[in-house]
This record gives sequence, C-alpha cells and structure tokens, in this order.
Amino acid sequence: MRAADPRDALLFGRRRWSWSTYVAESAARAKALGALRDPTRPFHVGLLMDNTPEMAMALGAAGLGGFVAVGLNTSRRGEGLARDARHTDCQIVLTDEAHLHLLDGLDLDGARVVDVSNPSWFALVDVMAHGELNAVRAAPDDLFMLTFTSGTSGEPKAVRVTHDKVADPAQHLVERLGLSAADRCYISMPLFHSNAIVAGWGVALVAGATFALAERFSAPRVVDDIRRYGATYMNYVGKALAYVLATPRRQNDAQNPLRVAFGNEASDREVEAFGKRFGCRVVDGFGSTENAVVVSRTADTPAGALGKPAYGVAVIDRVTGQECPRAVFSWSGQVMNFHDAVGELVNTTGPGQFAGYYNDADATAERMRGGMYWSGDLAYRDVDGFVYFAGRVSDWVRVGGESLAAAPIERILLRHPDVNRVAVYGVPDDKVGDQLMAALVLQDGALFGSRDFERFLALQTDLGTKMWPRYIRVASQLPATATNKVLKRALVRQGLSTGYDHLWVRSERGTTYSPL
Repeated sequence: MRAADPRDALLFGRRRWSWSTYVAESAARAKALGALRDPTRPFHVGLLMDNTPEMAMALGAAGLGGFVAVGLNTSRRGEGLARDARHTDCQIVLTDEAHLHLLDGLDLDGARVVDVSNPSWFALVDVMAHGELNAVRAAPDDLFMLTFTSGTSGEPKAVRVTHDKVADPAQHLVERLGLSAADRCYISMPLFHSNAIVAGWGVALVAGATFALAERFSAPRVVDDIRRYGATYMNYVGKALAYVLATPRRQNDAQNPLRVAFGNEASDREVEAFGKRFGCRVVDGFGSTENAVVVSRTADTPAGALGKPAYGVAVIDRVTGQECPRAVFSWSGQVMNFHDAVGELVNTTGPGQFAGYYNDADATAERMRGGMYWSGDLAYRDVDGFVYFAGRVSDWVRVGGESLAAAPIERILLRHPDVNRVAVYGVPDDKVGDQLMAALVLQDGALFGSRDFERFLALQTDLGTKMWPRYIRVASQLPATATNKVLKRALVRQGLSTGYDHLWVRSERGTTYSPL
C-alpha cells in the first residue's frame, strides 16, 4: 500500500525517509533477519532500542517478514530484562550501541544479539536490499508483536498483539480524530509499548501520514519538537501531559501546529490545561495494553468521569459476579453507597481484542474467568451510565477498618492548583493496618504550605474524614515506568523514610499537618 508512495514517512532529526524508501529499508531488514534465523526456534525478534529509525524499520520488517517483534522495555535491567527475552522465546535480539551493555552477562537462552549500530549489520542489510522480498501475507489474527504490561501491579506480562489489534484501532482513531495523509504524527512514547504502536505508528501507517520520532520522551523538548517537525498530532500515555504542563510557561506556547493529542490516563484538569495552553484539542480515552475494555469520553461526560463504556462493558461485583448498583451521590458529591457501587470493569461479552498473554496460561485464565474479561480496574457508574475510575484492584487501602480506593482521593487532591501529580497509597501501621499517604509533586516554583493545604482539604465537600491523608510526602519526582505510570509499590517500599523528600504528618485525631 505504501511501497510506491513518494511522500514523507519518517522524520528523525534532520533525516527523512519517504514511504517507498521506508518500505524498502524495512524489507531489506526482514530479509536480513530471515538469513539469521534458526528455523528450529520460534521466529521471535526482541527489539531493545529507543525510538530510532532502526526501531521503526524493525517494526516494518515484522509486518513484511512474518516474524514476531518483541518490545523489550529499555528501562528493565538485569534478570528482569533477561527473563522478558527468555519468556517470549526471542531467538534474536536487535539492540544498539546505547543499550548493548545492558545484555552483558545475561542468560538469554542462546538468543543471538545483533548490534544494529555496527557496520556489519548495515553491510548485511545492503546485501539484502537487492532482489525482491517474498512478503509474508498475514491473516488478521496472526501474531505481529508481543508488548509487555507496565508491571505496576506485578511482573510484566507479554500481551499478544495481532495484526488486526494494530490495524483496527488505528483505523478507528484515524476516522474519529479526522486524520489524513496531510498530518504529521509526533511519537515520543516508547515504540516497545502498545500506545505508541497503535496510536502513533499504526495511525501514521493507516492514514499514510508522516511520523516524526523523538528518541525518548523529554517534557521540555515536546513543544520544540512539534514545531520543528510541523507535527499536527501526538499520542501520549500515563502522566505525560502533566510532565509537559510542569515545564515553565512561554509566551508563544500556543503558537505551534499541533491540532490534536490523543492518549489515556490524563486527568480532567490536565486535558483542559494542555488544550488551552498549547491551543489544541485533547482526546483522552481509557484502555489498557490488552485493549479489551474500552471507555470513551463524550462531550457530555461529567467532571471526574472516564466516559461511556463500550457495549457489554459493566461494573461487576468480584464476589457475587453480579452487576453493581449505580452510585448514589450526596449533595456534596460523595458516593453514598461506595462499597456497593465499586466493582471491577468487565467485558461481559468476551475477550474483546484481548488475544491472551504469551506463554502464561494461568494469567490468561485469570483474566478470562467465566468467559468474561476481568480488567483488574475498579470503577463505579452513575445513573446515566458514566464510568468513574476507582483504581486498580491492588489500590485498595484499609484504614481504620474501612476500605478506601485511591483514585477518587487522587482526583480530589489534583484540584489543588499547586499540585501537578499525586499518588495515594497505604503505608503499614502497627495499630490500624494501613495509614493513608499522599505523595505530591508540585507545580514548577510552588511551595507546600501546610495551613493552605489543610484549608483546601476542609473545603472539599466530597472528601470523607477517613480520606484525609495521614502523611503527605512532597516529592521532586515519583517513581514511574517507561510509559509514565506511577510505581506505587516502590513508594510503599520507601515508606516513611526521611531520606526521601519532605514528609508531613497529620495529628492522629485532628487536621493539622506538621513536619515529620
């Protein structure tokens, strides 16, 4: 479809490739990997690279050559990285000079490591550039890629990404967002993750648009990159918008070509602030790497809600297996029947686009209990059917005999104008099980004032008394994955250590915060 297209496909720094050149370069790499493969092993090729032209061409090669690309997380180290490569049966690992040392001394079960920045790789590719490639014609449900879950709630799992799991959502986004070959897509999210694959690379491929790569995400560079590349579209995931919003304001922020940004996990405030500051439309959705539960924001979505769920998506009680009653709100906005209304987001019609986890039958079975897909995400719905996120199943905190969900508290704390990012979690307490802690990252130049924060909390009418954090941690950064998701288990491990940032404690029966 793109082999004869002379328009720009790939931009990287000052270099550019047309679609016809990109296809030809990808085909040469598919042939080179075919020459290196061991026919007795699964044709799985690990990709341990940042967003470079070689990474993009390896993805094209997977589509043409019929091998399975394995997105190896560049932030993984040691045995975790080796485990990922072994678990996904990589027989070849493509890496580059920047990441080659990460594989030193690791047991990769005999996988061949290829340094794509070495002249020998380019020599092989040049040889393979001559002659025709017998492209493998893939069926929609053939495996294209394995991408790992973020690992925020446990060991990362390898999600099976079929060809149609890239093409179908990308086509939907192109139509929904009004994208075309005239657009330029800015991709700074890592290409080893499904967000960048579907909402970045896949969108450009379907639309015939140009895609511009940032080697890795850097909040201060995003807007400059968008101007340099003339980008009209960008994708994001996690707290990426919050990171960009935390950069110093400039008078010309809105003077850029960006027209639309699409992603997930941004707060209402981040969506509004980013759109206003940079003069673009922000479309935030809800989904996971598995892409089996979809919730879409509509124009009438209430503040704090994710949007309306797709057909068959319901909030189910994990114990009874029945749909939870709709949330009942008080005049102040508190959910009066919180514990009854909160359940797990479930696709009751089946797996959706979830094709299972690779080499992990137990985890796949756990997701597909009773023929339904159980997401592990907690939520509740209002009487109009809008979905409100309540956190992961692992996010419940037991405080004073009452179970609290982290996400609603985080939404409330984010109303404070000085708070840029927040994580709410439990720290062990000898007397009551857990105490509630909130780790805050403040806006650039903001200072934490305990009296101001106490007054703010008192004014939040939907903040129950047990939802007041016992501890406040004012942090410069929060531990996060490569896809900008907060690693709460790392925060829990750090506990009350005074070696981390500044800690404040609320009096046991009062509302006053003092330095710890």
